[in-house]
Formats: sequence, C-alpha cells, structure tokens
Amino acid sequence: MQMSKRISHFQASPIRRLVPLAREAQKRGVKVVHFNIGQPDIKTPVEALEAVHNYSDDVIAYGSSEGELQLRTSLAEYYKKYGVDDVRPENVMITTGGSEALQFVFMTLCDPDDEVIIPEPFYTNVATFANIAMVNLTPVTSSIDDAFALPPVEDFEKCINKKTTAILLCSPNNPTGHVYSRDELLQLLEICKKHDIFLVVDEVYREFCYDGQKFTTILSFPEYRDRIICVDSFSKRFSMCGARVGAIVTFNENFMSDAIKLAQARLCPPAIEQVAAAAALEAPESYIDEVVGEYERRRNTLISAIQEIPGVKVSRPKGAFYFVVDLPVDDAEKFAIFLLKEFSYNGHTVMFAPAEDFYVTEGLGRKQARIAYVINEEELLIGAECLKQGLKEYRKRIMGIK
Repeated sequence: MQMSKRISHFQASPIRRLVPLAREAQKRGVKVVHFNIGQPDIKTPVEALEAVHNYSDDVIAYGSSEGELQLRTSLAEYYKKYGVDDVRPENVMITTGGSEALQFVFMTLCDPDDEVIIPEPFYTNVATFANIAMVNLTPVTSSIDDAFALPPVEDFEKCINKKTTAILLCSPNNPTGHVYSRDELLQLLEICKKHDIFLVVDEVYREFCYDGQKFTTILSFPEYRDRIICVDSFSKRFSMCGARVGAIVTFNENFMSDAIKLAQARLCPPAIEQVAAAAALEAPESYIDEVVGEYERRRNTLISAIQEIPGVKVSRPKGAFYFVVDLPVDDAEKFAIFLLKEFSYNGHTVMFAPAEDFYVTEGLGRKQARIAYVINEEELLIGAECLKQGLKEYRKRIMGIK
C-alpha cells in the first residue's frame, strides 16, 4: 500500500538512523562509543526522582492543557535568575518536550508554504517539524571558519519576503556550540521589528556556557516582547530527556490564545513528569554549577584530543555540549557506516551524527559530523582514538590514500 507523499519527503534522523548498525556491532562484541546523541550520563536531580517516587494520587488524570499551574509558576520564577522579573504563569505553556514547543510555533505562526529563516547548520529535527507544518526553511549559512558565528544580518534581511513569518535561532547552539551575544540578538530583533516578523529562540541549553561566556536570554528585551517567542526544556538542563517536558514562553497574548488550540487537541502534557519538573527547579544551584563544570572539562578533553587528529578541522564550542568537525573523507555518512560495520580498535568503535542533514543547502555538511560530549572523559578519549585510527583505515582502504 502506498504511503503519503508528505512522509516520503521526510528525512530519517541522522542522529538515530544508524542505530541498527550500532546494535549489530555490539552483537559482534564491539563496544560502541556514542558521540552521536545528546543523552547525558549526568544523574537527574534527586529532588525530581523523589517527587516521582512519592507521587500518591489515586488516578493519573488529565491535567490542564497549558500545563499545571505549579510548574508554570515555578518556571516563571526561575527566569528571574536571568534578570527577567515579569514572566507570569499565563506567559508559559508547558509542552511535551521542546520538540512539541517548536511544532506548536510552526503551526501557530505559519500557513502552508510560509517561510522561516534559520542559520545552518541547525538541529536536524527542526526540518521534520517544519515539514509537518508544511513550512519552508530558508537557510543562512554559518561557517566553521568563523566558529559558526552569526552570519551578517544583511544575509538574513535579503531572505525576507511576504511569506516570511519568523527567524529561528538556537542559543547555545545545537549543533555548533555557538552562543549568540546580546548584540547579535539585538541586530536580529531590529530586523524583525522592521519587517514585522517574530524572533523565535530555542534556549534549551541556556545554562551550558563556558570560558566565562555570558548568556543573554531573548526574554530580556522588553521593548521587543510582542515579537519574541522562547522555547525551553527540562531535558538537558536537569538530565531528564525521557520526561519530555518543555515550554513556550512569550508575552504575546495573541500567540498564546491561538497555540492553546493545539494544546487542547493533544489534551495535556505528561502529568507525573510535570511533578518531576517542578521538583527539579528546587534543586540547589550547586547542581547546575557542577554539571556545567563537568561538561566544560569534557569539552576541553575531547577538543584537545580531536585537534591532534591529522586533517580534522574543529571549532571550539562556547556552549551546549556539541560541536561540528570537518573530516578528511569523501562522505561523512559513508565513513560513519564504515566505522560501525567494518572497523574496530581495541574492541571499540565510535558513532557520530553525519552533518549533511543539519543543512538545507544541498551539498553542505557532507564531510562534517556533529559530535556530542556527554559521556565520561575516559570514554571520550577512547572515542577520539577510534576516530583517529578509523580515519587512517578508511582513507587507506576506501579512499586509497596512504
């Protein structure tokens, strides 16, 4: 039977589509070091786990479509640490992860064939969310040679037309690790105001900034608040990826009154997970401080190791826990498959996410990979050595380069 034309145009996730090959490698006795997925090994705050263990309601009932008041109130209070004192519960909608938040944004702001401008490379699943909403992503390309800094704002303005509804950023950025400065955000806000469009910023990695880098939340620009939408999530901040609790935060009442229609259609976000999320916000600040310090050490360890690999170009990330590398190969996905099917070094191999599908522009990213540093330093070093040895073997056996 024939499936829809819509689904035929969707991509399989480059982060997950090679998982069957990894399972086959493990069956052969090869240990796979995972650089491919942002699943932290950091422990979830004990406050969140205890809240789940102590859940005592007799019925797990439907909740409010916009999310439970306790969690929305706690999240509004949380933003005060970033100098935003006037977020109210009615400015917060709880979603089933940051993914649903982005889906709601596309569906609320855009009609079919509308356009959203986005710097590339970007989190690859955004392309799927856009496809579901029948929205076209218009790319503005950032470069590894410029450490993936924001491209000139003139490049964004050139892309704006009557179908443009928004500019979408992720800061700190997945996959590049770039952290957008206050000045960069302000330049884009001026363009959005000039052309009467929205600026949507995915801030799910907000806490993870390194080298003294200061994070600026998009919510801290009150003069532009009618065109600002912030996407948030508990997944990475509190190592709660499986809980699937995210949020939309905006002061635009019209957006909220329309987005609630989507929230009502899916009834409510997960109930027990919201209890855990509210409890996670009660974790001491030392929890976040220790996690950030751990990721910064891991970043330093892995970047140093990869910089020693001949032919590999890497940009030092300022935040999140990813970075993009240029590899001296003909095709990063072919190399990734080779590592999983034909290679091992001391009983190990390494898995990464090929980066071509992190771009809209055809041909870009074909020799690039996104690497996540969410595992312990010992495993990071093993993975880096597998990458080094695997490159030697691939270039010799597949590319014919000694």
